[in-house]
Formats: sequence, structure tokens, C-alpha cells
Amino acid sequence: MLTERRYSQKPVKILLLQLKRIGDLILTTPAIAALRESFPEAQLTLVVSNECADLLPAISNVDRILIARRNVRDLALFFSVAARGFDYCVDFTRNDRSASLAVLCRAPRRVVSYRVREQSKARARAYTDFVSVRTRDMHTIDYNLALVKPLGAHDNSTAPDLDLPQTAYEKADVLRRKWKVRKPYIVLHPGSARQEKLWEPRRWAEIIDCFGRSDSVDLLLTSGPSRDEQAHVTAIKSNTQEKIIDLSGKTDLLTLAALIGQARLLVTVDSAPMHLAAATRTPQVILFPMHLAAATRTPQVILFGPTNPFHWRPRESPALILQGKSIEPITEFSPVQPRLPMRQVSTEAVVSAMDLLLSRHATARTS
Repeated sequence: MLTERRYSQKPVKILLLQLKRIGDLILTTPAIAALRESFPEAQLTLVVSNECADLLPAISNVDRILIARRNVRDLALFFSVAARGFDYCVDFTRNDRSASLAVLCRAPRRVVSYRVREQSKARARAYTDFVSVRTRDMHTIDYNLALVKPLGAHDNSTAPDLDLPQTAYEKADVLRRKWKVRKPYIVLHPGSARQEKLWEPRRWAEIIDCFGRSDSVDLLLTSGPSRDEQAHVTAIKSNTQEKIIDLSGKTDLLTLAALIGQARLLVTVDSAPMHLAAATRTPQVILFPMHLAAATRTPQVILFGPTNPFHWRPRESPALILQGKSIEPITEFSPVQPRLPMRQVSTEAVVSAMDLLLSRHATARTS
């Protein structure tokens, strides 16, 4: 167990390796916060993948962030890690690149899940401490928190948290003025980097047809800039004649987080915006191939399909999770379940979940 060096002028140095995607990094923030709360004087260095670079201004509780870019510029990263003289290393990633960094850091204690020994005996030699947890048995936040417990960190909070800079809110304000968003608004974010998580374009168009006629809310359509996501948005728009404010590809990541954080509702699939909403205190509706959480965050409707909400669902924000053929949001989760196609989620289920969250908001305002 880590103890602060009371009589030394050198603070404890901890290296944290999280080289996965944006959602994974957001779900690591409770573990980072636990370390900072338990060891306020420690020097925390976080290494992340290049894909997460846009999120870094919102990551708090660390002293230094290094980026793994998967190119020749990583030589500087390797030299920096090797020269820092770390006391502890926690690897949340468990791949060849993170194992190499664990070896290079030369920390006396290097922590990882025991699963690495089953996957690669050679890679396992990079570590000294093996924690008896595996991702398939628990929520991703709980898994990350378990990896910092050997250092003595206490998981006082399991809520993910992003500290958005003021500039993100300012950019969101500029966008709302430019596109004449004058009413409370619903964000529809249909995109994902994985094709199997996409809900059918005609179904999204049916949602737009249903809520686009409302005089009380505006509909905002958002997505990432990739060619596949833009093609998905184009297909959605071609299936509807209703008015929608198309902001797809027009926001950076933190501006999108600010827009979502001030929305009346988010409807999305299992993707980064789900985690942005949960970490910036906004409500959502999520589709999986997503759930209802605390009133201080944006409500969401989340659609799940092939991924399991047991591991990824927001637990701290008001969210309704839809998956499979059930017309009702699911409330019981299992660590093992079949991969379900997104097409099983019905338009009626999404409309019903949206109506429920919007009516709860209206009731809360009048009570």
C-alpha cells in the first residue's frame, strides 16, 4: 500500500496508463479522483491515446498528461517515461504498448489485472502486482477503481467527472446563436465509430418526424466528422422532411459536451456522447447494440445492441436504456448476455422513453 513520504521532499510519483478510447478515459476519472483524494501530494502522470487528445483540457486531478501517438514521436514519450523515476504504475489498458511503458517506467510496483497472465506470459513479466478482477464481471468504473485499491486509494465516488473549460460553453453559445436555437433543445446523436452500433436511418427519421413538429423544443442533430458518420446523417435526413438543426461535424468534442450538458435531453447509442452526458451532468436517452440517472445531469435515452449495458451504462445520470425487443427500458443487467442487433429497438420504445423523461422534467419544474 502506498503511503505519503512525510519526511522526504520528493512526492510519490504514479504513472497511469489508459490507452483506449474516449469513453474508457472518461470512465477512468473516478479512479484518478480516488488517487488524488487519497494522496493529494502525489505526482500523477497520465498517458492516453492520440484519439483522446481533444478531451484532455477537461481531465482534472493529474499533474501531467502524455500522449501516445503510435508514430515516431512516441520516442519522446518513451524517454520521458523512462526518465521520470516512477514509484508506482497502474495499467488500465493491458496491451503490448502499455506493457512496454510499464517496463520503461521502472516503477518498483506495477499493477494490472491478473488476466494479463492468461493472455500473454511474456507481457505479464512487465508487472509486479496482479489484481483479481476482470472486465467481464463488473462495470468498467468498478474495474478501474479496483486497480488503484492496491495503492490504498478509496473509492468514495463512482461518478465520472469532466471539468469543461469556459471556452467550450462559449463556443456552444456561439453555435446556438448562429443556428437560431432559441428554445429548449433535444440532442440526437446517432453516430458511432462501430457500424454495428448504428440504429437504422429511417428509425431516426421517425423520431425527427415525431418531435420535429413540437413548438416547445428544438431538435439538434450532431455527429463526428468521419465519412461514415456523415453518410449516416445524410441517410437520416433523406428520410424526413421535418425541420432539424444539423450540427453534425460542426463541433469539437468539448463543445459537443457543453451542448449536451445544457440540453433538455440526449438520445444516442452506446458512444462517447453517452459518457460526456454522464460526466458533465446532463440527461439522456441511449440506444444499445443505453438509461435514466440523477437529475443534476442531462437525461438520456440510450440505445444498446451488440454491447452490454452492464459494463458501460451511465449509473450517475438520469438515463433510460433500451435494448432488444422490449418496449420498456431495461432495469436489470447481467454480465453475460447475447449480442443483440440494433434493429430490434423499436421507434415506439424510443418515443415512449423520450416522452417519459420530458414529462418528468416538466413535472419537476412545476412542483
